[in-house]
Amino acid sequence: MKKYVGFIMLFALTLVLVACGDGKDDMVPVPKTDGVNELEKNEEENVLEQESLPLADEMNDGELLSATVALNDREGNSIGTAELTEEENGVKVKVNATGLPEGPHGFHFHEAGKCEAPDFEAAGGHFNPTGASHGLDHEEGPHAGDLPNLEVGADGAVHEEFVAKQVTLKKGEQNSLLREGGTALVIHAGPDDGVSQPSGDSGDRIACGTVEERTE
Repeated sequence: MKKYVGFIMLFALTLVLVACGDGKDDMVPVPKTDGVNELEKNEEENVLEQESLPLADEMNDGELLSATVALNDREGNSIGTAELTEEENGVKVKVNATGLPEGPHGFHFHEAGKCEAPDFEAAGGHFNPTGASHGLDHEEGPHAGDLPNLEVGADGAVHEEFVAKQVTLKKGEQNSLLREGGTALVIHAGPDDGVSQPSGDSGDRIACGTVEERTE
């Protein structure tokens, strides 16, 4: 009888051990699936794509921020260029020209985008959307198109750079150089005295170029 009881107990113990072993197998951790890693990867890619997109202010609503002017003399010969670039406080004007008389010359933006030789009168008067008086030195000026005199060297060349604070290249603005009908850049025979009306007594127009959008 004792042997029989002992055999029963041994058999029961064996069943318990087998059951415990099966439980451990069920509790083995499930490996991390690729789904989580794939989600993290997609999030990282989205961040990189967003960082590569241009900022809204850099896109500037499609507005062009640069322009160029091809300058020609009264005979229709090319004498150089003026490169225009929008900056925070105005438009930077970079002039490179040759074949001009030595000395100071009046330099202005004019109200029409026409340069018809030989007198360039088709360019109209100075660009003046606010109705101000002429002259950088006038108490009720200047015109938006008034610029500093150009100083041409003995070799007939001029290489100058300055900022026109009264104008912009942003379309739709009252003082935009890229307005309907265009504008022009004119070099005069003599210096602008900064106060005389309506154009500073700067004499004949000896070179002209229209302000054109840069599409490069």
